[in-house]
Amino acid sequence: MKKSIPVSNSFCPQTLFVYGTYNSDGKPDFGLFCWVSYYWGETLGVMAAICEDKRTRDNIRANGVFSMGLVTEELLSLADYFGGKSGYDADKLDIPAGIEKGRILHVPVLEQCPWTFELEVDKTFRDNGADIYLCKIRNVLADEALCDETAAAEEKLSILRPARTVGGTYFSWDGRALGKWGEPRNQL
Repeated sequence: MKKSIPVSNSFCPQTLFVYGTYNSDGKPDFGLFCWVSYYWGETLGVMAAICEDKRTRDNIRANGVFSMGLVTEELLSLADYFGGKSGYDADKLDIPAGIEKGRILHVPVLEQCPWTFELEVDKTFRDNGADIYLCKIRNVLADEALCDETAAAEEKLSILRPARTVGGTYFSWDGRALGKWGEPRNQL
């Protein structure tokens, strides 16, 4: 039997992504986000949302481009740090994080990230403090292991090991708890 409960997405797992942008001084900034989905326009596109004031949102508004890298179990500590440390703090990137440039767009990309989209904002909808972006995928950067057409999807997922979140906790792809929000960054 089912019952009505207050509105929530508590049991709707969300895949995690690190958004990369450049600040006006040319320094990279990264933030952690999970409000992402896909749509089909002329081609495959990305829908993404940011619902609060963040340096990442300022940069997307100013530049109209960003990278979106899949967060893996290996990257979770760094991603959690990016999600918890304000982009307005001058020392945010005073940590070891290998960064390279996008191949098509002027966006920073995490070297360790095995799957990254380079995105150009096509349309922005603003409502009640949220920015909702419809983005054109201008490029996809993928590790060579993910480009093996003979490998099954299961194999590729076991290589990726993407992290996700539900109800303030991070989980592995196979459902193991990886810590509450704010805990993995302590492993840096």
